[in-house]
Amino acid sequence: MIHRSASLVAGCRWLSLLALPLAFGCHKKTEPAPGGPGATPAAGAAAPITLALNWLPEPEFGGFYAAREDGAYKRAGLDVHVQGGGAGVPVVQMVATGRADFGTVTADELVLARARGGDVVAVFATFQTAPHGIMVHSSRGLTRIEQAFDSGTLALETGLPYIAYLRQKFHWSGAKIVAYDGGIAHFLTDPMFGQQCYITSEPILARQKGSDPQVFLIADAGFNPYTTVVITRGELVKQNPDRVRAFVAATAAGWRDYLDDPGPTNKMLGTLNHAMDAPTLVAAAKAQLPLIETAETKRLGLGAMTRARWQTLVEQLVSLKLIDHAIDVDTAFVSPEAR
Repeated sequence: MIHRSASLVAGCRWLSLLALPLAFGCHKKTEPAPGGPGATPAAGAAAPITLALNWLPEPEFGGFYAAREDGAYKRAGLDVHVQGGGAGVPVVQMVATGRADFGTVTADELVLARARGGDVVAVFATFQTAPHGIMVHSSRGLTRIEQAFDSGTLALETGLPYIAYLRQKFHWSGAKIVAYDGGIAHFLTDPMFGQQCYITSEPILARQKGSDPQVFLIADAGFNPYTTVVITRGELVKQNPDRVRAFVAATAAGWRDYLDDPGPTNKMLGTLNHAMDAPTLVAAAKAQLPLIETAETKRLGLGAMTRARWQTLVEQLVSLKLIDHAIDVDTAFVSPEAR
C-alpha cells in the first residue's frame, strides 16, 4: 500500500532490509506472549510479539486491537500480545531494551530518544495529523489559536514539545497560564477557561456535559509530528526484517478494518476500558478518522511517513533547543514499499 515517491525516502540500508515478501496476519486475546519479546518460535508456531501501548485501550489504538481480533496478526504468523499503557509508561525504554518488540510513541519522543543514542526506529505512523489541540469555549468567538493566549486562563503542561513550540511562535501576553490537571472540571464552570486537549478525549467529554468546546489543532499552527507511531529496535529490523515487515503490514490491515467498521472492536475496547462508554467510543473513532486517513495515506498507504515531515520535526526540535544537534532522519524511520 505504500509506494515509492520522491518524498517517501527512508535510508537505503533500512529500506532494503524490509524489501522482502510477507504474509498478512494477526492474533488472539491478551495472554502474555510465550517466550517473551523477540523469542524464536518453534517450527510452525506463531512468532510471539509484544506491542506496548503508551495509553489505555482506546480508539486511538483501535487498529492494533482489530488486527489482533480479526486475525490479521495471526495470518501473518504472529502471536501478538497488546500491552495497555498509561501515564508514565516508559515505552521508548521498553522497546530499546528489548522488553517489548514494538511500542507506540509520538514522533518527537522518537527523535529525542535517537538524539540521546537510543536504538529505536519508526515503522508505522498512525496519526498523520497530530490530535493535540487547544480547547476554548466557542462563546468567546475566537478565530485563531493565538487568541487563546491573549486573555482568560489557559491550562497547559509546559514541558511538552508542542507547548514549547507555541510559546516560541506566539506572544503569551494576556492569558493566565496554569498547570494542566488532566480533567475538564474547570473548563465546564468557567467560560474564559481554556486548556490543552486531545481531540478524541476532552472535547467529546465536554460536549457530553453540555459545554461548547471549540478546538484549534496545534498542527494547523505548524507543529505536526506523527502520533501513535509504532517503533521497534534497529537491531530487530536488521536481524529479522521479514517479521518487522509482516507486523507492519498486518497492522495496516487492522487499521483498514477498524476505519471501515469500528463497531466490533469498540465493543471489545469497552470491556477493557470501562471509563469509555459506547457513545464515547463512537465519537472518538469518528473524530480521529480524518487525522488517520488523509489524502496522503490514500496515495501512500495507512501509516505512511515522509522524509520531509521527519526533517521538519528535527529542525523544529533543534530550534526549540530540545535537542542540541540534528539527527540523521534517514535512519530514524523505515517505510516499506509494498504491503
